[in-house]
Amino acid sequence: MANMFYEKDCNIQVLDGKTVAIIGYGSQGHAHALNLKDSGVNVVVGLRKGSKSWPKAEKDGFTVMTVAEAAKAGDIVMILINDEVQGEVYAAEIAPHLTTGKALAFAHGFAIRFKQITPPADVDVFLAAPKGPGHTVRGQYMAGKGVPSLVAVEQNATGKAMDIALAYIAGIGGGRAGVLETTMTEETETDLFGEQTVLCGGVVDLMRCGFEVLVEAGYSPESAYFECIHELKLIIDLVNKAGIAGMNYSVSDTAEYGEYVSGPRVLPAEETKERMRAVLADIQSGKFAENWIKEHKAGRPLFNERRAALEKHPMEIVGKELRENMLWKNDSDLDTASN
Repeated sequence: MANMFYEKDCNIQVLDGKTVAIIGYGSQGHAHALNLKDSGVNVVVGLRKGSKSWPKAEKDGFTVMTVAEAAKAGDIVMILINDEVQGEVYAAEIAPHLTTGKALAFAHGFAIRFKQITPPADVDVFLAAPKGPGHTVRGQYMAGKGVPSLVAVEQNATGKAMDIALAYIAGIGGGRAGVLETTMTEETETDLFGEQTVLCGGVVDLMRCGFEVLVEAGYSPESAYFECIHELKLIIDLVNKAGIAGMNYSVSDTAEYGEYVSGPRVLPAEETKERMRAVLADIQSGKFAENWIKEHKAGRPLFNERRAALEKHPMEIVGKELRENMLWKNDSDLDTASN
């Protein structure tokens, strides 16, 4: 089993006298910055001029600078802006200020794995990746808890990169929950694979297909939404707490029997795995990353087309109407902050 670290293994005092520069103040950026500040770490925030997050970060009590100024000020520079722009921002504003002995940090290894960023040999490079969205990282910290995290050292120029990485993760609360050691390659490839085949790509298409089949068969869109989309969170919450067997124990025996006999009909294992292997091959070869960078530089035509089409899909329209009329409508935990 891979190494696991906990709060007792993390010495946050390693960060004493150091300045952490958080580049970006979106979902992860604001959570990392606030948690570190509350842990007694000196934090500055680096943003582009004109960023709508600039006044928000100032209101939260931070010294806000341009990205270049923050990179110069920081002993540890954590890049928390979108994957597709990291390479350009790094080359223009961060690289010139990475002097010997500094540390460059990431919460996702995309830019390193696919060589959008090639750091100099005399700086530490590490991964500190909470396995949850920013609002959860912040909320769990404020509740005295933490989000399980991944740690990896890609480059150990000072000989202290792991100590610094674990101290950083302790500062954002990850040590309270557990820290799993990995590599930046493993984290990047498994993260992209999980997102594309299961968590986002797979689940969204499964929900959409279920919704469409029921509506096409004459059932009300509202019922279809509840049964194929809304209740998914209830199931996942059970899985998170007790695993799949625990979830099956909590649902009806009828539902569990349906899982065994109908799940494989919808997703035949070998056929599904073969298609998943093709997705994984594109990730491992760099094809997916190359296509995504090209898509972004071209103005995101496919991305914008698919996003617009999703917004017009009946399941989104019906879902919005239902949520606006239900008691949970003001209980949103979505983080809408942007970089």
